[in-house]
Amino acid sequence: MNIKPADRINTVTEYYFSVKLKQIEKMRAEGKNVINLGIGSPDQMPSDEVIESLHASAENSANHGYQSYIGIPSLRAGMAELYLKNYGVRLDPNSEILPLMGSKEGIMHISMAFLNPGDEVLVPNPGYPTYSAVTNLVQAVARRYDLTEDNGWQPDLDALEKQDLSKVKLMWVNYPNMPTGAKANREVMKRLIDFGRKYSIIICNDNPYSFILNPEPSSLLEVPGAKEIAIELNSLSKSHNMAGWRIGMAASNATFITYILRVKSNMDSGMFRPLQDAAAKALEAGSEWFSQVNAVYARRRKLVYELLDRLGCSYDTKQVGLFVWAKVPAKYGKGQVVSDQVLDKAHVFLTPGFIFGSNGESYIRISLCATEEVIQESINRINQIEIV
Repeated sequence: MNIKPADRINTVTEYYFSVKLKQIEKMRAEGKNVINLGIGSPDQMPSDEVIESLHASAENSANHGYQSYIGIPSLRAGMAELYLKNYGVRLDPNSEILPLMGSKEGIMHISMAFLNPGDEVLVPNPGYPTYSAVTNLVQAVARRYDLTEDNGWQPDLDALEKQDLSKVKLMWVNYPNMPTGAKANREVMKRLIDFGRKYSIIICNDNPYSFILNPEPSSLLEVPGAKEIAIELNSLSKSHNMAGWRIGMAASNATFITYILRVKSNMDSGMFRPLQDAAAKALEAGSEWFSQVNAVYARRRKLVYELLDRLGCSYDTKQVGLFVWAKVPAKYGKGQVVSDQVLDKAHVFLTPGFIFGSNGESYIRISLCATEEVIQESINRINQIEIV
């Protein structure tokens, strides 16, 4: 039978990490003990209170049916309180917040809610590959804008304003930035909102790393008037060690949230109630919780710096978030050269920067989601090899 997939399948490839994990599993099956320092999947546990809440809620027979598409009131209230307490942003939990099954889901929902075929989307280079992939899947056009080390990995709005923006409908930004670790620049955030309002471009900020090794958590929605033109995604995946739970949120004005809900309500049947109850409990965590989590990451980051020094890489010690972004020595040319050889010779996987865009080709990214013992073992292995 000659059954062909939809044309949109040809616009994307299998997610890089999906492919890489298959390779790593194959190597392990061959008896090679591969260390994975590539993926940002937190290895620490949620708090005991969160697990207890999940257990208690799961024992309630009434909690195993379909749930509301907009999430339980206590979850939305917890998300609103998170924004008020940490960012000084007041959100109406009944109309300006939409819980999601992970913020990655939100990228698709937002794109489906606002983009028509042929609409253009400003996507960062380097940036999270899903922004481009989803743009292609909804038949919009991804237009890369440059982030460079010389510009502090911030968008060059002056350069963008010299271009034809007549077809641009939406712009993805991500601060604290992944993969570069650049902090949110409050002046740039203000300019982004002015830029969006001037050209009628929706500014979407993906904000899951706000509380990781970042002494100044911030939100794009702090900018006065931001809710008129901006949408912010956030998540419990990184900040509360709940990546596999798939709990995120979108925050914006009530009209935008309504549009996103129209898409979402046709794609799922609500989030499992015990997950929502536990997430609401997680959102009650105070500064002590984040301090404990970050103390672990800070110790790991020191070891990652040692690993990078061994490879001769350069890096900014002021970067924040769950990864360390580093430039490889010029003699190697591309980060992929270092990544491939370290995997082949030391059986340690480091993410090559090219997967985030052409501006990442000279870089590698290392996750902090591995124990100090594992990172030290990686250093020991790398000390025994030579990169050529």
